[in-house]
Amino acid sequence: MVLLNDELLENNQAQIAYNNRGTYYGDGVFETIRCYDKQPIFYESHYFRLMSSMRILRMEIPQSFTPEFFEEQISRLHKANGIDSAHSRIRITVWRDTGGFYTPTASGVCYSMELTTLQDPYIYQSKNEVELFKDHLLPLGLLGSLKTANKTINVLAGIYKTENDYDDMLLLNQNKMVAECISGNLFLRSGDTIKTPPISDGCLNGIMREQVIAQIKRMLNYKFKEESITPFELQRADELFSTNVIQGIQSISKYRKKEYEHTAATELRDFFNAKLFQ
Repeated sequence: MVLLNDELLENNQAQIAYNNRGTYYGDGVFETIRCYDKQPIFYESHYFRLMSSMRILRMEIPQSFTPEFFEEQISRLHKANGIDSAHSRIRITVWRDTGGFYTPTASGVCYSMELTTLQDPYIYQSKNEVELFKDHLLPLGLLGSLKTANKTINVLAGIYKTENDYDDMLLLNQNKMVAECISGNLFLRSGDTIKTPPISDGCLNGIMREQVIAQIKRMLNYKFKEESITPFELQRADELFSTNVIQGIQSISKYRKKEYEHTAATELRDFFNAKLFQ
C-alpha cells in the first residue's frame, strides 16, 4: 500500500497525471527517512529539511503539512502494510500541481509516501573501490544541496559505476573539488583530522552528515574541519567513508592504488547503532 494525497491505495492503483511536473520538469523534492519500530529516526531534521526545500522552490505548503500530520501518515502506512520488520524506509515525494510549461500556473502540491523494509541495524559495509566521475559536474550553490526530483548527474554516475564495476563514484563540482558520493556525503580522515566538504561545494545537506559532524566534534580523538576536498588529497588520506540515513556509515576500501583504513567509520557506526537501535 502507498499513500497518494492522503488516500491509501494498492501500489498498482496509485496513478498520477502523465503530465505531472515531477516527471515533466523534475519540479519536486523528496525525503527518505529510516524508521525503527515504526518510529522515524531524526524526524524533526527530516521534516524541517522538507519544508525548507519546498519554500526554496516556492511551493505552497498546505496548512495540513504539520509535523503531526506526517507522523500520523507514517504510522498509518506501517499499519496498512503490516510490516513485521523493526527496520523500514519511508520515502515522501512532493511535486507541484500540474499546469504550465517551465513557468508553473499553480503553486499547490501533490504528495506520495511509500514504505519498504530494511535490513537490521547499520551493518559493516565496505565499498571496495571508488573512482572519480568526470563526465558531468555538480552545480555550486543552494539548489545543489536540496533533494530534488532532478538527480540526473547522480543517475548517470550510477550507470557509469555499474558499467565499469565500481562500488561508488565520487562526484566533482564545477570547481573540480570532490563534493559527495552518488547517494551519500563524503568524509576524509588524515591522521586525527576528519573533514567533509561544505554545503556551498554543492553537496547534499544530509541529515546523517549533520549527525556525524556533531558526533565527531564530541570525540576527543579527532579534530573536525569543513572544507573543500581536492582529488589530490584522496590518495594521501588514511580513510574515506560516506554517510546517509538509510545505510549509515559506509567505509571505502580503495581508490585507484590507494587502500584505506576503516577506523573512524567503525567507531561512528558502533556509536550510532548503540544510540539508535538498542
